Amino acid sequence: MPRRVYSFDRPDRFIAGAVGVPGQRTFFIQASKGAQQISVALEKTQVAVLAERLAALLLALKEGGVTIGDELPGPAPKLAEPVVEQFRVGTMSLGWDGEAGRVVIEAREIGEANDDEEDFESDEESDLEEAEGAVAEAADETEELRSLAADADDPRDVVRVELEPQAALRFASGALEVVRAGRPPCPLCGEPLEPIGHFCVRRNGHTKELVN
Repeated sequence: MPRRVYSFDRPDRFIAGAVGVPGQRTFFIQASKGAQQISVALEKTQVAVLAERLAALLLALKEGGVTIGDELPGPAPKLAEPVVEQFRVGTMSLGWDGEAGRVVIEAREIGEANDDEEDFESDEESDLEEAEGAVAEAADETEELRSLAADADDPRDVVRVELEPQAALRFASGALEVVRAGRPPCPLCGEPLEPIGHFCVRRNGHTKELVN
C-alpha cells in the first residue's frame, strides 16, 4: 500500500488527549480541519517531550522577536469522538518555517526504520537546535525545515501540521495538562498510585495506599 501523507495547514483543532483510566491510558494527537480528522496514537513520554520541546522552541522564537501573542491558553480540550487510531507514531520532527511564520510538526508511523532512530529525528543536530540557532543569529532569517513527507523512499505514513505560534502554544499547554492528569504520586515513595491500591516500598511493601 502506498504511504499516505496527512497535511493540515493551520488546522481548526490540533490537540493531545488520552482515552482510558489513569494507569491504562492510550495517548493520541488529533488534528482536524473541516471534514478531515485524524488521530494517531503515541506514548505518554512522546507527548511530554513534544510539548516540552515545543515550549522551548516558542521561547527561543519569542526572544528572537517573533510575536507569540498574549492570549492565555485555556483548559485542554477533549478529543473529538470517535477516536479512530490511524497509526502509531514512531518518530517526530519539530521545526520553524520562518518564511511562513509557522511551527511545523511532523509525526511518522512506527516501523522497521525506527529501530535505530530516536523519538525526534535530526540531520546533524536536532530541528529544535537549528531553529534556536537561526533565531539567535538573525530573527528575520528563514530556517529551512527538512520535510519527512518529502522522503519518497520511506513507506511510512506521516502527519504534517503547520501552526501559527499562538496555536502551537495552546497545543503545548494542553498536552502538558493531559500528561499531568494521570495517576497521582504516592506521598511516601513517589511512585504512581493505582486505583486498586499501591505497593509502597517505603512501608516495607506491607501496606497499600488506595487512590480515592
